Amino acid sequence: MENLVKAFIQYLRDEKKLSQNTLLSYQRDIEQYIMFLQEMNVKNIQQSTKTTVSTYVKYQNSQGRAITTISRSLASIRAFYRFLISHDFMKGNPTIGVESPKVEKKIPQILSVEEVEILLNQPKKMGLKGIRDRAMLELLYSTGIRVSELISLDVSDLDLQKCTLRCRSSNRERTIPIAKKCIDIMKEYLDKVRPFMLKNRNEQALFVNTNGNRLTRQGFWKIVKYYTSKANINKDITPHTLRHSFAAHLVQRGRNLKDIQKMLGHSDISSTQVYLQIVNGNM
Repeated sequence: MENLVKAFIQYLRDEKKLSQNTLLSYQRDIEQYIMFLQEMNVKNIQQSTKTTVSTYVKYQNSQGRAITTISRSLASIRAFYRFLISHDFMKGNPTIGVESPKVEKKIPQILSVEEVEILLNQPKKMGLKGIRDRAMLELLYSTGIRVSELISLDVSDLDLQKCTLRCRSSNRERTIPIAKKCIDIMKEYLDKVRPFMLKNRNEQALFVNTNGNRLTRQGFWKIVKYYTSKANINKDITPHTLRHSFAAHLVQRGRNLKDIQKMLGHSDISSTQVYLQIVNGNM
C-alpha cells in the first residue's frame, strides 16, 4: 500500500501541481488511514469497504479529533480512492455513502447599535488620519461590504449624487445604497483629506495610506484594532464584525432578507438567514 500512496502523492505533485504543504497534508492523512487499515488487518486496499471507511471516521471521532480535521481527512481519502479507481488499481469506491461529520457553524458576534456608535466615534478629533479612518469605518458599517472589497474600492465606485456604492467581488458586481450621514462623512474625506495624502495624482484608490498608496488589508486590521482598544468594548471585534452588525441591525429593523442578501453579495440565502438566528438570540 505504501507504493500506492507514493504514486498518489506523485500524481498530485505532477498533475495537480499542488503546493508542498498541501501534499504533506494529503500524505499525512492517507498514511494515518493506511496505519488504521493495517491495525484492522486489512492487508490490501482492495479489501476496504464502506464499513471500513465509516469505522475510521468513528475512530477519529473517538480520539477527540476536531470535526474539521476529520472532514479534511475524509476528503483526502475520497481523493485517494478516486485516484486508485481512475488508474485501475480498484473498481468500487468505498467512500460513496460515507457522510462527512457536520461542521457546526459559529454564530458571528455582533455589536449593538450603541456599541457601533462608540466605535465609529473613536477617530474624532484625530486630524486628517482620523477623518479618513472614520470614513472607512462608516462606509464599512453603512454598506456591509467585506474588508477585501473596501480596500479594493476606487474613487469612481462611489456615486455621491445617487448615494450608492459599486462593489465588485469574484467577478460579480452589486450596487449598494448609502445613508446620507455616511455620504457627508465621505465628502469630508474626499475634499479635505485624500488630496493631501496622495503622492501620485493618478492614484485611483478610494482609501490611501499616509504614503499615498492604496491601503492594505493589514493596514486596515491595525486601524480597527487600535480603535477597538480605545472604545473599550468587551467583545472580540474584527473588521468583519461591522459587516455582521450591519446585517443583523437591518434584520432587527424588519428589512427583507432578499434585500440584505443582495447588499451583502451572498450567493445563497442560507448565508443571510444566519442573521435571523443572531437577532432572535439577542432579543
